[in-house]
Amino acid sequence: MNNHFPILLAEDNPVSRKVLKDLLLKAGYEVAAVENGRKALELLNKKIFPIVLTDLMMPEMDGFELCRAIRKNFTDDYVFIIILTVKYSKDDIVLGLEAGADDFLSKPINHPELVARIQSGIRILELERSLKKANKEIEILSLTDPLTEVNNRRYLNKTFPLEIKRARRYKNPLSVLICDIDHFKRVNDTYGHPVGDQVLKEVAKCIGESIRDVDWIVRYGGEEFIIVAPETGIDGALAMAERLLKAISHRSIRIREHTIHITVSFGITGFAAGTADDKISFEGIIEKADKYLYTAKQEGRNRIEAGPL
Repeated sequence: MNNHFPILLAEDNPVSRKVLKDLLLKAGYEVAAVENGRKALELLNKKIFPIVLTDLMMPEMDGFELCRAIRKNFTDDYVFIIILTVKYSKDDIVLGLEAGADDFLSKPINHPELVARIQSGIRILELERSLKKANKEIEILSLTDPLTEVNNRRYLNKTFPLEIKRARRYKNPLSVLICDIDHFKRVNDTYGHPVGDQVLKEVAKCIGESIRDVDWIVRYGGEEFIIVAPETGIDGALAMAERLLKAISHRSIRIREHTIHITVSFGITGFAAGTADDKISFEGIIEKADKYLYTAKQEGRNRIEAGPL
């Protein structure tokens, strides 16, 4: 069964509709058959059919109108459209291609040719899916820090403004925590950069294990991480930082013959539902959290500093 590529058939003639449906079922395809373009469109709104076979002349909505509607309304996944018609002219072909059809097949339908045209469409759909998957993988890689495998700064630049916009729209609080590994240069100088890399991985892993699904982490700089906590006020962010501070300081990082203990410092800020809009900005939030982090460092490290924007 070609269950990955179900077919939607729109044909107003009941005899032709049954003959074609039986043929396609016998060939191993999953098929749904309707009598006009309007019903085909209704069905497409409930379930995606990668392949559509449509008669040209039908009541309520003809094949041209159906093609245009599919191309307008279904852009996430490509639909391969074959128009079936008794007789078509060059003008019909031009109109059909302009409307969004991929192929034409004349009636009476030659069964082997129909199956061959469908298989040709499946090859195109498989290629489209492969390209889409590859592009998605490339996008994920472009937004991921290769060392720690958490989000990178590009992801922050892309996603954080959307989080701010969402929080303001629904009048939710939002907090940002900047975490910096204390004396990280000393780790690199003492044990070497490969060990330092492993420490970064362990810290990222520890943070990832300790935050909620809705929170997300970014490697912001060399040894700095940012945690974005939606729907979380300053008090909630403080509680989160206290858990992380304790978890990281109690974690024994074993790398070959070395056992390393590290601490971190946090700077935290954010906004509540009633915060004035002119106080809220991407740059302002990051800058303020960074100032609180600087204070934590100046006050002795292994500590948390937090406050409003």
